[in-house]
Amino acid sequence: MCCRLFVTLHINLRQSMNDVALHKVKFVTLGCKLNFSESATIGQQLLERGIATTVTGDETPDICVVNTCSVTSLADRKCRQSIRNLIRRYPHALVVVTGCYAQLQGKAIAEIAGVDIVLGNEQKGDVVDYIEQWLRDKHNALVVTPHQDISRFAPSCECGDRTRYFLKVQDGCDYYCSYCTIPLARGRSRSGTIASLVEQAQDVARRGGKEIVITGVNIGDFGKNTGEHFLDLLKALDQVEGIERYRISSIEPDLLDDQTIDWCATSRAFMPHFHIPLQCGNDEVLRLMRRHYTRDLFARKVERIHQAMPHAFIGVDVMVGTRGETPERFDDSLQFIASLDVQHLHVFPYSERPGTLALRIPYIVPKAERDARVARMMELSESQQRQFIERFLGSERPVLFEQPPRGSKVMHGFTDNYIRVTVPYRAELVNTVTPVLLTSDIISSSHNS
Repeated sequence: MCCRLFVTLHINLRQSMNDVALHKVKFVTLGCKLNFSESATIGQQLLERGIATTVTGDETPDICVVNTCSVTSLADRKCRQSIRNLIRRYPHALVVVTGCYAQLQGKAIAEIAGVDIVLGNEQKGDVVDYIEQWLRDKHNALVVTPHQDISRFAPSCECGDRTRYFLKVQDGCDYYCSYCTIPLARGRSRSGTIASLVEQAQDVARRGGKEIVITGVNIGDFGKNTGEHFLDLLKALDQVEGIERYRISSIEPDLLDDQTIDWCATSRAFMPHFHIPLQCGNDEVLRLMRRHYTRDLFARKVERIHQAMPHAFIGVDVMVGTRGETPERFDDSLQFIASLDVQHLHVFPYSERPGTLALRIPYIVPKAERDARVARMMELSESQQRQFIERFLGSERPVLFEQPPRGSKVMHGFTDNYIRVTVPYRAELVNTVTPVLLTSDIISSSHNS
């Protein structure tokens, strides 16, 4: 009976929300840049429909939207903690949960007291419709389409409270790597059309945007459902007047062909900056992971990039401690990565994912050893990044400065080749590309690529 009384009180206290002209919404976005783009789009849609505006400062939200990630067990735990923290802090708010964790664990999330709407990735584009319906009738919803039936491509291109825009060009993945649940969470690979994406980029230019980051789950797979090709998309975007910079957020090495690399080197607006998942530098582990390339192919891609763009920044995803990664295989991987001319390693430990093929691999790396391997890879990453930065000290490079947080006395921006620069705040520099002399006192050696 106590539980029933709590649920009734929880709903009744929010009865008056319909009477407010414009609600306040708080977003909690976990995971990738694609999630960030989608959350920003939902926020813009809520504003355009006259439903809600994003909270600022210490405002209390009427609506909380959690856009979840499920790439690791740690990501799952962070999602659960975020949901419960929001319910505890804002017990009268409408709570909406969507994203990959919602797709995979929707029923469990819906059973958390205080959660009102749970939507899978197929329904993410309809979040605003579900919020609007809840505000009318207060009926909770759990809607999750099975992953094999996910087919919708929901457009997204927003910057949120940032300066750079994130343009979603592709969703889903047809690669079933042994350690990964993303195909189960995001569904099959699908894309927007070149024409529709160019139109979104043109809209960014009209809004004053200077830089667009191209995002997706597996963007090199662009065009499977449209009959178009990734390089053709890049060429079309490069012609959009007003956009001064593009970045390719992440692309699989076997899908980054030499023609694309060479074209980027001579393009008008594509920056000398690539992020390429490697995961492991040992071929036997790559085979166990069911990756689609060898380490020699990866090394050739890195070499080709630097031949075409000697000043390019290359970030690399590395997973350590996966099943089957014996000490000898890890040492081999570490030595191989140390031999590459790459500038930053995004390192993360292997995480057991239910339902994945990796669980059949017999050799298990103890957690303490996984953590030790992360530390060794991070030490290598810091060394490689320092060496890269030192090459450009004393040179001048163009920097796009971001909008800093309210009240900040400093601002930061990135050079064309992704060196982070921090300077005292000057309002006139926001969203401008400005030549900057690179000195050690304004360069940060730690940032995510």
